[in-house]
Amino acid sequence: MFPAPRIRSKVDAQGRILIPAEQRRALGLEPGDPVSLQVVDGELRVMTIDEEIRKAQELVRRYVPADRMLSEELIAERRTEARREHAR
Repeated sequence: MFPAPRIRSKVDAQGRILIPAEQRRALGLEPGDPVSLQVVDGELRVMTIDEEIRKAQELVRRYVPADRMLSEELIAERRTEARREHAR
């Protein structure tokens, strides 16, 4: 599989870059959609928020067993803290 072709664009006076329609379609971007921007090794990476979340979840899965629910653990910890504070 070949990488997507590079397309040149320009930065306008307000610092904006036009993302051509082909790239927007490839990312599933619609006008007004939020994106995440990151500079890595001199490159500007543009990701959809959904893709950023997917990558973060993938990273967490490497370190947290599938049967462990971090959200439930956090909620339980917060409830315990709240009970302690209320008992004082």
